[in-house]
Amino acid sequence: MAIENTKPRYSRVLVKLSGEALMGQGEYGIEPSMLKRIAVELEEIVGSGVQLAVVIGGGNIFRGAGLARDGMDRVTADHMGMLATVMNALAMQDALESRGLHARVMSAIRINEVCEDYIRRRAVRHLEKGRVVICAAGTGNPFFTTDTAAALRAIEIEAQVLLKATKVDGVYSEDPMRNPAAVRYPRLTFDRVLAEKLNVMDATAIVMCRDNRLPLQIFNLNHPGDLPRIVRGEDLGTVVTCE
Repeated sequence: MAIENTKPRYSRVLVKLSGEALMGQGEYGIEPSMLKRIAVELEEIVGSGVQLAVVIGGGNIFRGAGLARDGMDRVTADHMGMLATVMNALAMQDALESRGLHARVMSAIRINEVCEDYIRRRAVRHLEKGRVVICAAGTGNPFFTTDTAAALRAIEIEAQVLLKATKVDGVYSEDPMRNPAAVRYPRLTFDRVLAEKLNVMDATAIVMCRDNRLPLQIFNLNHPGDLPRIVRGEDLGTVVTCE
C-alpha cells in the first residue's frame, strides 16, 4: 500500500483571509465556530513545520472604501478599516493561543498597547521561532487594500507562496454564482489576469506578485481541510504564476 506523502511543499507561506471569512454564516462580526475552524487548520500547517504568516481584512466589521463611496472622507474611512483588521487579528491570535500556539499580531500603524509594530526583521525572527505572525492594519496607508498588503508582506518575508482564501474554489471566467456555466481556470498567468481583468486580487497586488515572481493560489475556505492540503502540495483552486 502506498504511503501518502505528508511532507509540506512549502517552508514559509502567507495566508490572506478576508474579514468576511470570519463571519461564517453570520451577517456581521465574528462567528466563534468559524474562527475556531480556521485556527485548527492553521495549527495543522504549523504542526507540519511550516512557517506561517497571516493577513486579515476587516470587511466583517468595517469596509473603508464602501463608506468613502457614500461620502465619508476616504482617508478617515480607510483608517477605520485598518482598525477593524486589528480587531480581527487579535481575535485570531486568541484563537490560536487557545490551541497552544504562539502568535504575534504586528500592526502597520502604531497601537503598542495591544500589539507590536510591524518590523520586517522582527517578523522574520518570529517566523523562525515557530510563531504565527498576524499582520494587521494593511500597509498602514490609505488607498491600499489588504490584498496589496498581503502581497507586500509575503514579498518582504520571502514567503514561497501567497494563499488567498475566498468563497469559491478558484478563478472563473464569470461569477459562478450568477452563471453556473462559468469555467474555472486551474492555472493562469499574472499577465492574463491583468489583461482579462479577472476578479482575483486588485491590480496593484497582482503586479507586485508578478514582478517579484511570487506564486498566488486561490482556494475556497469553505471547504474544510483544503488549506492544509494545498500546503502539502495538492493543486486545488487556481494557481497564478508568471508562466
